[in-house]
Amino acid sequence: MSVISSRQSASCTRPDTMIFQRRFLPAIFAIAVPMVLSNVTIPLLGLVDTAVVGHLPDSVYLAGVALGSSIITFLFWIVGFLRMSTTGSVAQALGRDNDREAIQVWRHSVLLGLFLSVLLILLQQPIWQTAMALADPEPAVAAQAQSYFQIRIWGAPAALINLATLGCLLGMRRAKAPMILLILTNLINIVFDLFFVLGLGWNVAGVAAASLLADCCGTMGGLWILARLWRERGILLFEHKTLRKSIEARSFRALLGLNLDIFLRTLALQICFTFMTFQGARLGNEILAANMVLLNFLLLVSFALDGFAYAIEALAGEAIGASDRQRFDQLVTTVLLVSFAISLLFCLLFTWQGNRIIALLTDIDTVRSTAARYLPWLNWLPAIAVWSYIFDGIYIGATEGRIMRNSMLLCAFGVFFPCWWLSRGWGNHALWLSLTAFMLARGLSLGWHCLHHRDAWFTERKTTC
Repeated sequence: MSVISSRQSASCTRPDTMIFQRRFLPAIFAIAVPMVLSNVTIPLLGLVDTAVVGHLPDSVYLAGVALGSSIITFLFWIVGFLRMSTTGSVAQALGRDNDREAIQVWRHSVLLGLFLSVLLILLQQPIWQTAMALADPEPAVAAQAQSYFQIRIWGAPAALINLATLGCLLGMRRAKAPMILLILTNLINIVFDLFFVLGLGWNVAGVAAASLLADCCGTMGGLWILARLWRERGILLFEHKTLRKSIEARSFRALLGLNLDIFLRTLALQICFTFMTFQGARLGNEILAANMVLLNFLLLVSFALDGFAYAIEALAGEAIGASDRQRFDQLVTTVLLVSFAISLLFCLLFTWQGNRIIALLTDIDTVRSTAARYLPWLNWLPAIAVWSYIFDGIYIGATEGRIMRNSMLLCAFGVFFPCWWLSRGWGNHALWLSLTAFMLARGLSLGWHCLHHRDAWFTERKTTC
């Protein structure tokens, strides 16, 4: 079941003082590389959406899609805990050689996802009204955004099932399947974008319909792949005799607790980045635009390093499930060293080519000069942020949502906001100082806890399904 051979597994039991283990690199890169390639397709899809709508006769269509998609993206993003909790729990179950427990985790995540998606659909009107109260767009833009939102919200069941399926595939170390699915889903989206918008003239509604159709196709493809993989293990995705057990409230308790913790962690993270946007807007349009340009640098870093975070989620979770402390330590050290080396390459790239990257992202002189003024913060931020990305992956693999939640709340409200308050006289530099301190604190807090408390992860663990 494990991609590490029995010979390699046996070697892990021998004393080994080497902290960097090359034998783990194939397993690490087998997950990281497909997920990095998957991440790259996401902005490409947004680019196609923008290009298609951007050629319509009025800018109101482009603004409507931007607003509507941002609302949908936020809603689907904050329920990303479904993916995270499923990955760690499935990986641990497979580490214990318990296939039944692993598939039950997925079933429970799907049921929870369906419940949340129905909730989103039922509450779509108050959600929309709240979003409009916060955004306060022009009526014409609001009308187009509403058209987009009212179609895309019906894709919530497909989107949330996709999260559970992605989490299960990653927990099984099947990273190529999500990559293929995401690429095919995006291609379907692009084709129907062109057909609905340029062919049928549906405008904004066509963009939304294409995304909805692509989500549904992705869900069916993911279920087909997952069913085939589990059938090879002699297990059906849904067995009639287990459906009653799947809906017992008691068996959801551990999963609900883990998901709630990750949700609160994600919400605190989003609050910090939202504050940075809003506060930047108060400092002026040029500052706001420059910060958005520079945050794309951080987005580029996350695209690369998230792949290694996904890898350690699955590999660390499996090692914990197997109670293999030595393999866990070696895997963590190897991933941290590889990720840190990659982050240093980004530091060099931003130092030498940062201004050219800014020029590629904007041709507005005032925004370019403003972004260049704050670029030094990005020259060393990758090497600081990398630790928070990887330790997040470790704690997802360990299904320690409570620690992730507490760390994020401490770093957000005990570091980010106090740091900004004390340095607010420095203007936009205060925001970047706060973000840097926030990232550093996240890595340090989780790293310290992992160093001193990971022994408890290798005792007998309760199932989370």
